[in-house]
Amino acid sequence: MPGVWRGLGVLLSLQLALLGLTSDPCYDAARRPRYCLPEPADLAAGRPVQASATCGRPPQRLCVFRHPGDASSRRCRLCDGADPATAHPAAHLTDAGGEATCWQSGPVANASLTLALGGRFELLYVALRFCSPRPHSLALYKSTDHGHSWTPFQFFSARCPQAYGLPPASAVSKALEHEAICTAAQTDPTPLVGGLVAFMPLAGRPWAQAFEYSPVLQDWVTATDLRVALDRRHRGLGLRGREASYGVSELQVGGRCRCNGHAARCGATGPSGAPQCHCRHNTAGPECETCRAFYCDRPWQRATPSEAHECVACECNRHAHRCRFNMELYKLSGRKSGGVCLNCRHHTAGRHCHYCQPGFKRDLGRPITSRRACKACQCHPIGAVGTMCNQTTGQCQCKMGVTGLTCNRCAQGFQQSRTAHAPCLRIQEVMTTTAAYPLEWNTGAWGRMRGIKGTECQTHCNPSHGRIHMNLRKYCKKDYVLHAQLLAMVESGEWWQFTTSVLAVYRQRQVPIRRGEQPLWVPRQDLACGCLRLQIGKAYLVIGNDAESPDPARLVLDRNSLALPWRDVWAHKLRRFQQQNRRGNCRSP
Repeated sequence: MPGVWRGLGVLLSLQLALLGLTSDPCYDAARRPRYCLPEPADLAAGRPVQASATCGRPPQRLCVFRHPGDASSRRCRLCDGADPATAHPAAHLTDAGGEATCWQSGPVANASLTLALGGRFELLYVALRFCSPRPHSLALYKSTDHGHSWTPFQFFSARCPQAYGLPPASAVSKALEHEAICTAAQTDPTPLVGGLVAFMPLAGRPWAQAFEYSPVLQDWVTATDLRVALDRRHRGLGLRGREASYGVSELQVGGRCRCNGHAARCGATGPSGAPQCHCRHNTAGPECETCRAFYCDRPWQRATPSEAHECVACECNRHAHRCRFNMELYKLSGRKSGGVCLNCRHHTAGRHCHYCQPGFKRDLGRPITSRRACKACQCHPIGAVGTMCNQTTGQCQCKMGVTGLTCNRCAQGFQQSRTAHAPCLRIQEVMTTTAAYPLEWNTGAWGRMRGIKGTECQTHCNPSHGRIHMNLRKYCKKDYVLHAQLLAMVESGEWWQFTTSVLAVYRQRQVPIRRGEQPLWVPRQDLACGCLRLQIGKAYLVIGNDAESPDPARLVLDRNSLALPWRDVWAHKLRRFQQQNRRGNCRSP
C-alpha cells in the first residue's frame, strides 16, 4: 500500500505541473501569446511612511471623537512618543492594525505624508481612512523619479480657488486628462471619525476605457513615490487649536507592477528589493520594456488586449547568435521583419545568413540551416580569375581559353602556355585538335603556332639578331616609345590581337596612347615569320613609326617596328631622352 500512495503522489504532482504549464495567463491553451497583467496589490502595506509632524515629542494632550456623528463624543488623551501604548507614529498608517491604530500629527496647521513605493508602479487607487475629521483641503502628489520632482495628482478642497487656485471640476476634458483637477467631494468634516478620502487616477478620464492604447494615461498612472499634503483643518467642531490634530488610521495604495502587458507575476529581486517583472513574450527588463537578445525582428511594443506584440526571433538560419533591429528594413518589408543578423558563422553572409560568403558555394544536398551548407569553391589558382564562384552552380570565373567547373583545363581549340596571365592560348587552325588540354600539361604554344615557312618568310622580313643601341638620335626618329606588357592574345583573321598593359609612355605620338590596358595588333605573317618575337606575360620596349603603320589610329606592331625584351636599366636613359625632348632637343628629320 505505501507504494500505491507514493505512485498516486507522483501522478498528482505531474498533473499539477501540467496544469501550471497550461494555466500561464500570458498564453492561451494553444500557447498563443496574449495580454496579461500582474495581480493588483496594496503597495503601501508594511512600507515606511515619512511624516512631516508626529505628536508626542514632547508629550501633548489631543482630542478625538469617538462617534462619527456626535460632536459631543470628544475624548482627550495624552500622546507620548516615548510610550508605545500612547504613541501615534507614522508606522500605524501601513501596519496590519487597520482602524485600531492611528497616526496623529499633533496641533500643526499642515502636515505631509510621503510614501516611497520602491519602484515604478501603475496606480489604481489611493485611499485614506481618517481617525479625525477629514481635512478642509488635501492634495495628492506623485513622483516618477523617486522623489526628485513632484507632479500634482489630485486636489480636494471645499474652496478650490482659494486653496489651490483652481476652479472646482467634476469632469476632465480630453486635452487635460493628464492634469490634476480640484474637487469639493470628500471634504465634508462628517463623519467625525472613520471618514474616507479615495482617489482613482483613471476615474472620469475620457480615454480610461482605452487605457492600454493611451500612452498619456499610462504615464499618468505611473509613480515611484506618493505624497499626501494635509493643508487645512475644518474649524468650529468644538476642538481647541492646541488639542486638534490630523489623524489617519489607514493609507492604502492599490496598484500593480508596470510590466507593459508582458507579465502576470512580479516580485522583488536584488539587494534594493526593486520589483522585477517575470517577463514573457520574449521580453526583458525590469518592466519588460525591451526585447530579449536575438528577439528583435520586430520593434518592441506594449501588449494590448487585442494584440500581445510578442517579440520575434531574428531569422538567421542557425548561423548567428546576435542580431539588431533596422527600422528602414522593417518599413520596406511592410512592417513584417527588420532583424539583421550579426557575425554570421559557417561561411554564410547576408541579412539572414542565407547565402554563402565569397569563395564558397551552396551544398544543395544540405539545408541552409546546416553547419556545412556552404563549401569552398576550389577554383584553380591559375585558370580562374579569382576565388569566387556561382553560389548555386559552383562555376568559377575562368580566364580566356580555360574551361571546367573549377577552371582546371584548356578549352577545345586552346593549349597550355607558359604564363599564368594567359594559361591557355588558341591553337592555329592547321594545328587545331579536338582534345582539351588540362592545365597541368606543358605542350608549348609557340612551337605550334608558325604555319608559314620557306622562302616566303625570307623575303618578308629580315629579323635582326644583333644588339641594338638606343641613343637620342634614334629616339627622336621614332613616333612612339612604350614600355608594355603582353597579357593575352586572340586570333582575328589575318591579325593577332594582343591585350596589352601600357606601363609607361616615353615618347607620345600624334594620336595619344594612354596608359593601361588596350589592344595591340600584330600581322599574322609577321609573327609567324619571326619578324617579332613576342611572348605572353613578358614586358617589352616597343618602338615604332606611324608612317609605317597600316592604321595610325590603332596601335600596330609590325615588321617595321621593334619589340625588345624590357630591361630595367633602360628606364633611366629613356627618362633622360624624354626630358631632352621636352626641352626641344629633338629635331624633325
